Amino acid sequence: MTPSIMLVSLIFIGISMLVSSILKSRFTAYSKIPLAARLTGKEIAEKMLRENGIYDVQVVSVEGFLSDHYNPANKTINLSPEVYNNYTVAAAAIAAHETGHAVQHATAYTWLNLRSKLVPAVQFSSTIVNWVLLIGVFMAASGNPTLLLAGIILFAATVIFSLITLPVEFDASRRALQWLQHTNVTNAEEYPKAKEALKWAALTYVVAALAAIVTLVQYILIYAGSRNRQ
Repeated sequence: MTPSIMLVSLIFIGISMLVSSILKSRFTAYSKIPLAARLTGKEIAEKMLRENGIYDVQVVSVEGFLSDHYNPANKTINLSPEVYNNYTVAAAAIAAHETGHAVQHATAYTWLNLRSKLVPAVQFSSTIVNWVLLIGVFMAASGNPTLLLAGIILFAATVIFSLITLPVEFDASRRALQWLQHTNVTNAEEYPKAKEALKWAALTYVVAALAAIVTLVQYILIYAGSRNRQ
């Protein structure tokens, strides 16, 4: 890894840690604010599913802090214990957001379908891309940039995946917030807090996408410089 790439990586790691820290602090703070509707995350997810005409998705509890996610493969909304069991502003926001992904799946949301199709390719590339890029940089310095080009192509899949993830996450939050407000699951005081929690969650994906783009550009510049020296 070149010094410039290492520096950029450290900068974005720092930004990512900052955003994650703020997200965790917001989640912790809003986890202490009881929801007036007194609906747990599980109940909110099930209610939102029913009101969207979805009856083939199961809401389950999984271990881990902020481990919440929707799995389109087995149609499950997986909620962490803090979200699944509690009736707080944070639990409401996250449960509704993950249910938003289930609604996307049920309505064949284009970006979610595209992201799902890319998962196998990204899973494969992620297992080898760092080694290919590392060895490729050393070989490029010796005048053979072929392997670096292969690494760039593999890493580009990750970048594309990160970019496609953005509209998927933003749309899930949009659906969640519209539903929370429309159904009055969150009141006038709770809704802005739920909105802020989802804003910081979305920023983690923005930072990851920007970091991936900048890193890709730097590897392309290294490749171009190696080609010019030939």
